[in-house]
Amino acid sequence: MKFVLLFGPQAVGKMTVGQELEKRTALKLFHNHMTIELLEPYFSFSPDMWRLSTLFRTEIFKAVADSDQEGLIFTYVWAFDQQEDWDFVDQICEIFESKGATVYFVELEADIGERLSRNKSPHRLAHKPTKRNVEWTERELTETYENHRLNSNEGEIQRDHYIRINNTHLTAGEVAKIITERFHL
Repeated sequence: MKFVLLFGPQAVGKMTVGQELEKRTALKLFHNHMTIELLEPYFSFSPDMWRLSTLFRTEIFKAVADSDQEGLIFTYVWAFDQQEDWDFVDQICEIFESKGATVYFVELEADIGERLSRNKSPHRLAHKPTKRNVEWTERELTETYENHRLNSNEGEIQRDHYIRINNTHLTAGEVAKIITERFHL
């Protein structure tokens, strides 16, 4: 069993890279917006939506970890300045590691200008209805860039299976190739 945690700021390309990884491996993609898009129409971006999203995600992780599947790719926006995000990452890694899975950390980073451009790409908007209000998402992307740390500091992640990739000038396919070769997926 393999669990790939693919993380980075909004519009860095996590879902698109995850889709390419899914094509190249036997792993299934569970991108973070799958629960958000399910719940947001009922609860907006409320505490209940986030509580249910975490609950659904956790139960899906447990079911996959208990299954005979090859593994899972999960995308996540990790706020490194928020303890609750560290706790969530520890929790989901423990779910898989307790079942003997290997956990891979893949961190993506890209220039803010590139992220703002990707934020309005047709592919992103097709898969994430809550991102279709581009004016709102650009403001959110800029505010979180200014107010939170969405990429790790040098040496902060102490994992055996960790890679950080600046994908500002790389295609999702090129990034997926780097990941599969590095981790022999």
